[in-house]
Amino acid sequence: MKDYSKIAKEVDAIESKIWDVASNIWEFAEQGYHEVKSSAYASEALESEGFKITDRGIGTIDTSWIATWGSGSPVLGLMAEYDALPGLGNDTQPKKTPAKSGNTSGHGCGHNLICSTSVGAAIALKNHMEKENIKGTIKVVGTPAEELLNGKNYMAAAGAFKDMDVILHNHPTPKNSVWNFHSNAAMDMWIEFKGTAAHAGLQPWDGRSALHALEVFLTGVNAMREQMIPEARMHYQILSGGAAVNTIPDYTKVLIRYRGPNAENVRKHKEWIKDIAKGAALATQTESVFTNLGGIYDCLPNDVLAERVTDHLHKYFPLDFTEEEQAHAKGTQTEMGVAQDGMAADVSPVPYGVSIGASSDVGDVSWQKPTMGVIYSSWPLNVPAHTWGATACNGMSIGHKATVAAAKTMAATGLDLLTDPDFLQKTKDEFVKQLDGRTYKTLNDSDTNIQGKLDTKDQKLFECSIHGAMEHFGMPEHHHDH
Repeated sequence: MKDYSKIAKEVDAIESKIWDVASNIWEFAEQGYHEVKSSAYASEALESEGFKITDRGIGTIDTSWIATWGSGSPVLGLMAEYDALPGLGNDTQPKKTPAKSGNTSGHGCGHNLICSTSVGAAIALKNHMEKENIKGTIKVVGTPAEELLNGKNYMAAAGAFKDMDVILHNHPTPKNSVWNFHSNAAMDMWIEFKGTAAHAGLQPWDGRSALHALEVFLTGVNAMREQMIPEARMHYQILSGGAAVNTIPDYTKVLIRYRGPNAENVRKHKEWIKDIAKGAALATQTESVFTNLGGIYDCLPNDVLAERVTDHLHKYFPLDFTEEEQAHAKGTQTEMGVAQDGMAADVSPVPYGVSIGASSDVGDVSWQKPTMGVIYSSWPLNVPAHTWGATACNGMSIGHKATVAAAKTMAATGLDLLTDPDFLQKTKDEFVKQLDGRTYKTLNDSDTNIQGKLDTKDQKLFECSIHGAMEHFGMPEHHHDH
């Protein structure tokens, strides 16, 4: 049986750096496409350990990057995320408490730990490979804006993952498991209506209401639901509904998110939604404008990889939490009105043939290369993601323990993929089996992510953040070659 104690010790040796990355990104708590400090901090943490930033701005997303170390085959990819969510800023307390920084955004989905786990696993693997003279290449991919579902899909379309053999990722949850399920494909769309403004009291007949167009459109969208298959989902958010009650509004805008079990289903309903928008415009004598913000694929499972990740999960999980940490967990559960079951006390078996209604841009990656994720407990059982309770735990000792143990799980799995050609080939064979003859074709309509470009102010902050991170990690200025 292979000895994994050395790779675990390599993770332990950099525990302080892992938590430094996690806690700082938790404090930054920047939303998608604007993760200027978080992106810079994570990339420079890797550079300070010998990685080279070989790409930035992949898929026209300024806060994306690839950090590379090593040479030759196999090539192992590790994905890192770092975007936060609006309205979830919270102190590390078992109750809803504003963050001391005053930041109203927070890591209620634990992306600060996703980043630190992948960064930690990569550095530990690199150090172990140097000592043991193991050949291969590690690529850490900084992937922005996962919460907006339009990061990895643009990066995948741009070829970011094409030279990798296999890719690992991770995600905190209330449980310890493995990302071996089928998720929904999805697409985000802006629908805009342009009408003619008029005074609503004096001369409404001179106007053409963009708001009426929006109402007709949403009626049509909701009528579509009866003909949607049970796996499908439809969501919308009105972004602009008019400026004043006594004016016929000449402009409205809505964000539509459609989810379906596969890319073919999403493409079909995209066209249907466009037709509804055209019909609403015709009915109200207005103009409709359709923008595809980007589409993502469903996640493909990989049973071979999932079984190996689960084997390693059993080495490092469940975590041993203190009485104080369990009290924090149960206090959070009490505040949120859920069962006081504390933290997870087991590792779930491999999920086979499971489908979920949620979506992730990991899907596009999983259609290009064998891909698998480590799932681990960093907030209490029964507490949903995207809540203040998750934010609190992801910034304290519970999150600290979780990211270190998850880094060990990722590093051990990565070591197997780098040193066991038979295992690597089996993961590739399973990938081909899951594809079942299908091919990947991006759901995006454009090569350009229209939300991914930083404005001048943020671009300057990004550059300053890179220099600030270099100073923090003690790197000389001449090392900066971005």
